[in-house]
Amino acid sequence: MSSSGSPGSSCGGGPCGACKFLRRKCVAGCIFAPYFDSEQGAAHFAAVHKVFGASNVSKLLQHVPEHKRADAVVSICFEAQARLRDPIYGCVSHIVSLQQQVVSLQTELSYVQAHLATLELPQPPPAPVTSSGSPPPLSISDLPTITPSLYELSPIFEPMSSTWTMQQQPRPFDHLFGVPSSFF
Repeated sequence: MSSSGSPGSSCGGGPCGACKFLRRKCVAGCIFAPYFDSEQGAAHFAAVHKVFGASNVSKLLQHVPEHKRADAVVSICFEAQARLRDPIYGCVSHIVSLQQQVVSLQTELSYVQAHLATLELPQPPPAPVTSSGSPPPLSISDLPTITPSLYELSPIFEPMSSTWTMQQQPRPFDHLFGVPSSFF
């Protein structure tokens, strides 16, 4: 699927990948030549031909403006390969899987953000007052040091299975913000 050849001609005088797969002569105005090169194009076109048929794809590409044909060929190839893997849903199953992953990650993110909001930041110790009544000048050594042992981080890194069950319970104010109960 490269467009290394000029539109309407096959690469290097040999047939394009589509014509090679179809075992026919590649003519000068071949609609497939710019998109299915002679090396890898035959393998990509095999899936396209099996799912959609060469004639249907040819007619479809003729109705697509030339500047958008490369994108159409990429979409057709992706859908053809997805249909071979999943004949019923095709690329829709991949899209649904990605949407579920987004919802899961959004839930995890909101849990972590809520957990971080409950953590208290350490307060710096009060500055000592000198006998003159004014505080001494501050230096970098006066800044509080933070050691990892001060904070309990293990709840943040719990397995998601236990936090997932916590997220599944309805929250008391969700109905006020229009969050459907099926969302969580």
